[in-house]
Amino acid sequence: MITRKSKREVEMMQKAGDLLIECHKEIAKLVKPGVTTMEIDAFVEKFLADNGATPEQKGFEGYPYAICASVNDEICHGFPNDEKLVEGDIVTVDIVVNLNGGLADSAWTFPVGNIDKVGQKLLDVTKTALYKGIEQAQVGSRIGDIGHAIQTYAEGEGFSVVRDFTGHGIGPTIHEDPHIPHFGLPNKGVRLKEGMVITIEPMINEGDWHSKMDDNGWTARTVDGGRSAQYEHTIVITKDGPLITTEQDA
Repeated sequence: MITRKSKREVEMMQKAGDLLIECHKEIAKLVKPGVTTMEIDAFVEKFLADNGATPEQKGFEGYPYAICASVNDEICHGFPNDEKLVEGDIVTVDIVVNLNGGLADSAWTFPVGNIDKVGQKLLDVTKTALYKGIEQAQVGSRIGDIGHAIQTYAEGEGFSVVRDFTGHGIGPTIHEDPHIPHFGLPNKGVRLKEGMVITIEPMINEGDWHSKMDDNGWTARTVDGGRSAQYEHTIVITKDGPLITTEQDA
């Protein structure tokens, strides 16, 4: 069932978004060669606790960590570990914040030190693709409009769009209807209505879009070893256009 959020619910989700923004800004300072993703996980757990919030994905369907940390060819749901990040890596940190019942979900791909030109292009294209999708998140538009905008742009830049994982509705639980694919045809799918809250979170690969699963049952990675990047925002559909509750560049 697709729910539409009240003004009070949106305000709660925005407060969670504000905290998530600050958390990601602190993570950006931490990400450098020699740091481990387990250290980032511990930082996030403490940061949220110190601010009266909790990591919503911890315990969700048995997921054991406060963050998902996906490095290089890991597409999503990477487990934090004690392996040190090295110069040239890319790492996606995905967090869902619960602040007094309001949720915010955002992923960001960080370069570790200096990265090569292709890697930087991958990050730039993925972030731009996210915003091209957000532009389509208007009252009266359809979900297919979002995916089509992302797919045509990313593929036009020589990359591929992961199809096995999608955006989703959010609040009051972490994953709700509708699913938001990052590929597809315009004028297809559910029509967007005022008050809906969704995530748009394209995962863009250097090579093949297909994924394979690790033995842990969570982590997806590329089938060809190519790198994957992801940027994600939580968006409220409003009569005045999309409201990004997790906009850290503002």
